[in-house]
Amino acid sequence: MDQRLAELLRLLELERLEINIFRGESRDIGSPQVYGGQVLGQALKAAYGTVDGGRDVHSLHAYFLRRGDFNAPIIYFVDRSRDGHSISSRRVTAVQHGEQIFNLSASFQAPESGLEHQQEMPQVPPPEGLPEALPLSAAQVERLSPRLRQFMSNRPIEFRTVSRALPGGEAGPPRQQLWMRAVDRLPDDELLHRCLLAYASDFNLLGTALATHERELAASRFLIASIDHTMWFHRPVRIDDWLLYVTDSPSASGARGFARGSIFARDGRLVASTAQEGLIRELSPADGQRSQP
Repeated sequence: MDQRLAELLRLLELERLEINIFRGESRDIGSPQVYGGQVLGQALKAAYGTVDGGRDVHSLHAYFLRRGDFNAPIIYFVDRSRDGHSISSRRVTAVQHGEQIFNLSASFQAPESGLEHQQEMPQVPPPEGLPEALPLSAAQVERLSPRLRQFMSNRPIEFRTVSRALPGGEAGPPRQQLWMRAVDRLPDDELLHRCLLAYASDFNLLGTALATHERELAASRFLIASIDHTMWFHRPVRIDDWLLYVTDSPSASGARGFARGSIFARDGRLVASTAQEGLIRELSPADGQRSQP
């Protein structure tokens, strides 16, 4: 298996400390904090560790409370809120240095049949031959540390650009279309694919809200941080096959940006939906040392 993907799978292998308590490690990618998608994927994996087999996550709602420290382990406490006839509910709290850094609510369901419909997948060029995509605006990429810039160009999930928001945003809400997939083949494990999709879904959402403001971002310093993240899983998914991630940002106001996304399998099935709000706060010279939202 590709080394980048193997390392990501190791990050998702949590140590069980007690029946409902898990410990996860982090990777220093050159950013000031732990990548949010890593905490999201680990928290979901911890919740899965308390759910009987046969039930898969169908929705999750998460809040990022504090920056994660990649030099310290993250402890995940799972509350078994309810186990019903077909649905299980879990709450996960991630703690470092005695403080909550993240919390997650997730719901798991046994397979059932029922009514079906979905929006159509946009007609887009296939991923082969399309250019590689970066999840941040050009202005933001320029400000990355060399180590983080290297990670962005050598990730375990690859992205290809179909279309990208243009600076200025005069034409309407910013929108992006990206193909994405894991860089190597993965085992046939729905749990694993959903956890990895949660990990990957954080890469480009807030970037959609930022992309249309490249000129403002280049001219000033901003504090940018995810506040919350929501996902709904509609159908079985394989993240080692190409997925189309269609995102748009209907609004930015109050120093916050909002973005939402639809994730399609290559055969046109809508497999998941996402939404995220993030802080986009312009910093004054006096805010130079500010490190928390």
